[in-house]
Amino acid sequence: MALKATVFKCELSISDMDRHYYQTHSLTIAQHPSENDLRMMIRVLVFALHAHEDLTFTKGLSTQDEPDLWQKDLSGHINAWIDLGQVEEKRLRQACGKAEQVIIYTYNDKQAQPWQQQMEKHFQRHDNLTVKHIATDTAEALAMLADKSMEIAVTIQDGEVFVSSGDAHIQCQPMNVYPV
Repeated sequence: MALKATVFKCELSISDMDRHYYQTHSLTIAQHPSENDLRMMIRVLVFALHAHEDLTFTKGLSTQDEPDLWQKDLSGHINAWIDLGQVEEKRLRQACGKAEQVIIYTYNDKQAQPWQQQMEKHFQRHDNLTVKHIATDTAEALAMLADKSMEIAVTIQDGEVFVSSGDAHIQCQPMNVYPV
């Protein structure tokens, strides 16, 4: 018998002063059985960083043909392909061929740096690619916010990201890896 996804509800309030985007999203997040709270909360943070009325979570870990999040227009064209973790070169190449913009977020300090060094020559082949890193301590702090029913506020100003939920306050600044 296959394990089922765990469903989380999140009321996500976003104040992005850098993009002049102010919106509240009621998200239903399916956490794949193999996905931990840390990765799921990185998906929520990344959603806030790229929030748009057409941005959606995909099947993610359940399929190889979809990223973790994407933004498609009405014709089905992929405007943004957003993946988490250390993406293989083949997947990176395919994503850059399918989407107008590809953004990859890494979040494990120990694994990210060797992957970045190994993939650097592949990064340079794609002019529609951005790679960012979220520090492990930030990711771990975000994981502590995971709850079946969440209310999270994200404020973005001058590239600084402030995440609040209840009494918890987390400050982070995703680091640009490529292009630098």
